[in-house]
Amino acid sequence: MSGKSICAIILVIIAVAIFVPFGSSDHVGGTSDVVVTYGETTYNNAEYKQIVNNYFNVNNAKESVITANDVNKISSDISQRTYNSNQIFSCAMVDVSGNNNIDIDVDTSKITTVTPSMYKSALDSAGITKGHVKITSPVSATGESALAGIMQSYEESTGTKIPDKVKDAANNEIYTQSEVAQNSNASADDIAKMMDTVKEEVAKENTTDAGKITNIVNNVASNNNIQISNNDINILVNSIQQTQSVKDQASQYQSQLSGYVNSGAAQSIFDRAIAFINSIINPTNKVGNTNTTNNSSNY
Repeated sequence: MSGKSICAIILVIIAVAIFVPFGSSDHVGGTSDVVVTYGETTYNNAEYKQIVNNYFNVNNAKESVITANDVNKISSDISQRTYNSNQIFSCAMVDVSGNNNIDIDVDTSKITTVTPSMYKSALDSAGITKGHVKITSPVSATGESALAGIMQSYEESTGTKIPDKVKDAANNEIYTQSEVAQNSNASADDIAKMMDTVKEEVAKENTTDAGKITNIVNNVASNNNIQISNNDINILVNSIQQTQSVKDQASQYQSQLSGYVNSGAAQSIFDRAIAFINSIINPTNKVGNTNTTNNSSNY
C-alpha cells in the first residue's frame, strides 16, 4: 500500500471520529444507540443537567425525560407514594451498541438506595440482558425512578415498546426490593441475590401459586440468614407472582432486543468506521457491487 493510501485512510478515520461522534448514530425509525433519560427536575435545571452530562460523557445522544406524572403512575400502584415535579432527579444512560451482556454502572456517590444488582434483577425480569447502563443524579436520590427511565431509553434506542405489564412488574420489583432492604437485616445486594435465587426456583417449578412461592422465599431467606417480616414476605411473593405471570412477554422482548443488537443495526462507531474504511481498501466490497456477498445496508 502506498504512502498516499495510508495517509488517506488516516484522514478517513479522523473524519469519521469528528463527524460521527459517539452516540450520534440514528437508525431507521428514529432509533439511536445511545439515549439519555433525565428526571424532569434535572432536565429543567441547566446546572444539574450539565453535571449529569459530564458524568455520562456522551455527545449528541438522544434525550428523553421522565416526569413526576410518569413516576406517580408507577408508584401509585406499588408504594402509594406521590412525587412533585421538583423531586425527580435520577438519570440514566443506555447504550445498546455491541453484542455484549448487560453492564450496569451506578454512581453510588449520588444513588443511595438502588444498587447495580437490584437494577439487574429487575431488568432481567423485563427481558433486558444486553447493553451498557449508567445511572446518576446531580444530588442524592434513591434511584427508584431511574428504572422507568432505563426502560424508556431501551424503547427509544430500539424502536420497540416493552409491554406495559412487563414494565409494571419490573418497576414493582425495584420498589419491593428497596422496601425489603430497608426493613431487613440484609444489604440491598443480598436482597437482590435472594430475589434472583427465588425467581430461579419459581421458574423451575413454573408456578404462580402464592403458597409455593412463600415456601421458596422462606427457604431461600433462611439459607442465607436473612430475617424478613411476614409483611415483607407477602410483598415479595406478590412481586414474584407478577414477574412470573409476564415471563412469556418478557422473553419475547428479550428476543426482539437480541435481534436488534445482533442485526447490525446497533453497530458501534468503531465497527462502522472499520466497515467504511474496508470499503475504500477493498473496492469490490463497495455499495452496489453485485459481486459482493456482504449486506451493504450494514455499512
